[in-house]
Amino acid sequence: MNDEQLIRYSRQIMVPGLDLDGQARLLASRILLVGAGGLGSAVALYLAAAGVGHLRVADFDRVELTNLQRQILHGTADIGRLKTDSARDHVAALNPEVTVEPIEQALDADNLPALVADVDLVIDGSDRFSTRFAVNAACVRAGRPLITGAVIGMDGQVAVLRPDLEGPCYRCLYADTGEETLGCSETGVLGPLPGVVGSLQAVEAIKVLTGLGEPLNHRLLMVDALDQRWRRIELRRDPACPVCGSAAGQCD
Repeated sequence: MNDEQLIRYSRQIMVPGLDLDGQARLLASRILLVGAGGLGSAVALYLAAAGVGHLRVADFDRVELTNLQRQILHGTADIGRLKTDSARDHVAALNPEVTVEPIEQALDADNLPALVADVDLVIDGSDRFSTRFAVNAACVRAGRPLITGAVIGMDGQVAVLRPDLEGPCYRCLYADTGEETLGCSETGVLGPLPGVVGSLQAVEAIKVLTGLGEPLNHRLLMVDALDQRWRRIELRRDPACPVCGSAAGQCD
């Protein structure tokens, strides 16, 4: 690390258990971030500030006025722009050392394997089950940690799924019915909540990458922001899971 990096990351390096070695691991790390919306905004900004070396940001949407209530990665001047372009510019303004690789396409079973293969972990901030299931399957096959988050209304959740540690996967939690749940455009969401959950995803990513503390491995953290009730649930692998269980390979 050079002198400027030592100054930029000095407060983080001082955290017990992270130190210079942990910061060096962050600088050398590569992450696939799925979604540059509410969750992805907090994830991208905090990981860029923390010094994650390479952010591969996947999103094919454009910035809309309705996004700005919660998607702090974008500004009024970005309306109409691709979110990946806006993300690249705002991350560069925060920390020009971070490389942002825009992926301006929908993710599916065809393109995900190559996108997942050469990253250290994946953070899913998407808002569709079909995308989450596809991302999960790619992470299981590549053995990459997956940090998944979701928000709706006043409720949020985050989980750290570790196929590299033979833990449960997203399909162990949720069955693929082929149906999508209602999103923010139908049910609404309190603006700061994606920031809370996205920040938790960023914290867990740093912990996994550096070995700091005890990550939320194999656990689901749920928050009811209306009453500020937090629950942590231990997750178990489903032997019948079609993605990571004994039935794996029979269906996707």
